Amino acid sequence: MTTPGGSDGSAFASIQEARDGLGGVGYVADEHIAAVVYLAGRLGKPVLVEGPAGTGKTQLAKSVAEAAGSRLIRLQCYEGLDEAKALYEWNYRKQLLRIQAERSASSWQDLEEDIFAEEFLLTRPLLEAIRSDEPVVLLVDEVDRVELETEALLLEVLSEYQVSIPELGTVRATRVPMVFLTSNNTRELSEALKRRCLYLHVDYPELAREREIVLRRVPGIDHELADQVARIVRSLRSLELRKPPSIAETLDWARTLVILGIESIDAATATGTLHVLLKYRQDIERAAKELLAADA
Repeated sequence: MTTPGGSDGSAFASIQEARDGLGGVGYVADEHIAAVVYLAGRLGKPVLVEGPAGTGKTQLAKSVAEAAGSRLIRLQCYEGLDEAKALYEWNYRKQLLRIQAERSASSWQDLEEDIFAEEFLLTRPLLEAIRSDEPVVLLVDEVDRVELETEALLLEVLSEYQVSIPELGTVRATRVPMVFLTSNNTRELSEALKRRCLYLHVDYPELAREREIVLRRVPGIDHELADQVARIVRSLRSLELRKPPSIAETLDWARTLVILGIESIDAATATGTLHVLLKYRQDIERAAKELLAADA
C-alpha cells in the first residue's frame, strides 16, 4: 500500500508546508493543527477531531483535500446509519432481474456466482475510499452520532484499511486515504476507535487567529473592522449563551457589516445585527444587554 503524497508518506513535505497549503485554500491553521495533519500523512493514521460545533472541524478535512489535490469522500453520520449506507450493499433489484432472466441456469451455484459479481455491488463511502486508486481524503463527519454497533464497522477500515465482503473476499487499499473523523462530543467514543487515531481538539480560535480568518475569508473588510468583529465575538462567547457564535456565523456577521457599509461597530450597530450572529432570542437579548451596558 502507498500513502497520500507518494513515497514520503504525506501529502505535505513538512509541517510548514501543511500550514502554508491550508492557508493557500483559506484555512488558517495554527502550528498544532498543521503538525497533526502532517503526521497523519506520515504515519498513515486517521485523525479524530473533537471540539464544539462550528469550530471548523469539517472544514479542516475539506481544506486538506483541496490543498493536497485529493478527492474528498464524505460519510455523514446519523442515528440509524448502518453497513448498507456506510460500506456497501447489493443491488437487489438488478439481481432479481438477472435471476428471472436466467431461470434455466444449470445450478444455483452458477447463478449465485453470477449475481454476486462486481456489477451488482453498490459502493458506499467507506468502501469507495478503500477502493480508490487516486489520492483520497475520507471525512467521517459527526461520528459521535452513530451507535456503538455502527462505530465498530469503522474499526476494520481504520485498523487495516480493508473491507471484508463475504461474497467477494477482502478488499484492501492500494493507497491509504487520509481519514478525518469529527465529533461534537455528544457521546463518549470507544477506546478502540480512539486508539487507532491521532487526536486533535479544535476549540474556538484565539483572537489573532479569528481576526486572520475574517481577513482572509471576507472580501473588502479592513483590519480595524476585522479586529472589532473578532473581539466582540470573543466577548460574546464568554457569556452563558445557549449557542455561542460559530466561526461560520462570525464570517456571516462580518460580511453583513461590509455589505451595510459599516466601518466601525458601536453598540447600536452590534445589537441591530445580532440576529445574523446569534440564533436564539434569549441569546440575542442577553448579548444586547451586555453590549449596551459596556457602551454606557
